[in-house]
Amino acid sequence: MQDCASSEFYNEKEKKYDLDFKNPESDKSKWVTYEQLADIYKHLASKYPIVSIEDPFAENDWEAWSYFYKSSDFQIVGYKHRSPFK
Repeated sequence: MQDCASSEFYNEKEKKYDLDFKNPESDKSKWVTYEQLADIYKHLASKYPIVSIEDPFAENDWEAWSYFYKSSDFQIVGYKHRSPFK
């Protein structure tokens, strides 16, 4: 299982994910959309035996969750609140 904790690096204002979030001088031009982040997860899973991903997107980024749910074969483990996918 891969635990991404992606709410930690989601910028809600920009609606992008900052993979260099611990760097105070992070380059905004390198921040990724949820589609790009989903592609990163899929690429990693093609190289490593990842079948389950926990918190792949920010807890309130429902567009990203919906997109990933429909476009991947991963077991998705989410935050401790009601899922919109039921």
